[in-house]
Amino acid sequence: METRIFETKDETGAAAADLAAARIDAAIADRGEANVILATGASQFEMLAALVARPVNWSKVTAFHLDEYVGMPPTHPASFRKYLKQRVADRIPTLKAFHYIDGEIEPPAAECRRVGEILRAHPIDVACVGIGENGHLAFNDPPADFKTEEPYIIVELDEACRRQQLGEGWFETLDDVPTRAISMSIRQIMLSRTIVCTVPDQRKAPAVRDTLEGEVTNLVPASILREHGDCHLLLDTPAASLLAGRG
Repeated sequence: METRIFETKDETGAAAADLAAARIDAAIADRGEANVILATGASQFEMLAALVARPVNWSKVTAFHLDEYVGMPPTHPASFRKYLKQRVADRIPTLKAFHYIDGEIEPPAAECRRVGEILRAHPIDVACVGIGENGHLAFNDPPADFKTEEPYIIVELDEACRRQQLGEGWFETLDDVPTRAISMSIRQIMLSRTIVCTVPDQRKAPAVRDTLEGEVTNLVPASILREHGDCHLLLDTPAASLLAGRG
């Protein structure tokens, strides 16, 4: 896994956007289209703002997102559908398609199957992801399921994950944070041709250290990224502060 460290969040996000855009352009040149995965959360603000400004032929791009809370309406401030519509789809009106996860579908397993079938027909060229404070990848909290081959699964969110969402300001109290979500599975993320993982902020430093310097384990779900053939981890200086040799 290639690891690059930048001084600021803006520099990290811009570099991640440049890399993702270049791989999207390459896929379009090779196959006439590209399929991408986009992450959400506070860690992706700078990357997404830079990516939507890149001169990509967005009319050739189909997008998916990683996860959504079960039961979450798109009007809620924490809705990932709302997040991506505002930060991506509304800013790229020429985008070929954006396949959202609808967390309000009952039962949620039916939505997993629906969007999973679409995803299977669109092999992913570039996955833009982050790492959670608990080391999660998408909403695959530890101990993550490293074996399922289902594209999307229903997961239980642990307290560390839910406290992160509270700390980022998406909810007023911990009790307001949902306990379940629909998440893209680990194996599905790992099927992506290229993974661009953007991780800023001091609060992510322990997870970054464990991802890079510990064993590959489902107790640190993001550690599996070290087994991907074309994964790029882009950090700012605070996120990299606990890595060996940087203390």
